[in-house]
Amino acid sequence: MPLLQFDTTLSLSGTERTEFAERVTECYTEEMETTAGHVAVTVRDHDESALHLGRAVDGPKLFLDAEIRRGRSFERKRAFALAVMEYARDRFDVPDENMKVVFTEHHGDAMMGVDRVGGEWDGE
Repeated sequence: MPLLQFDTTLSLSGTERTEFAERVTECYTEEMETTAGHVAVTVRDHDESALHLGRAVDGPKLFLDAEIRRGRSFERKRAFALAVMEYARDRFDVPDENMKVVFTEHHGDAMMGVDRVGGEWDGE
């Protein structure tokens, strides 16, 4: 039951936000071997002055805070992070230096919706 929270200086249209969320969800389901129904994505646009990264170069910035269930391997998390950053670079011209991904892992029962409570990851 991940919550994938993006903060960016990109100015995305509604269509672009939807496309972005759909592609990120696809990347997550592929790399983390799960289904899409429980993947939540937020995209928050900010003024250029609101996001800072010491190594940044000119161009838009994109940060991902990925709140995920614990248990995925480093390799899975890295593959997902790289897939998202590659997409942002190729589709929206975000420089590699201007992207950052941070994973925060939770016990399964700390992630819930009205109709379900997450369980522990048993795929690895």
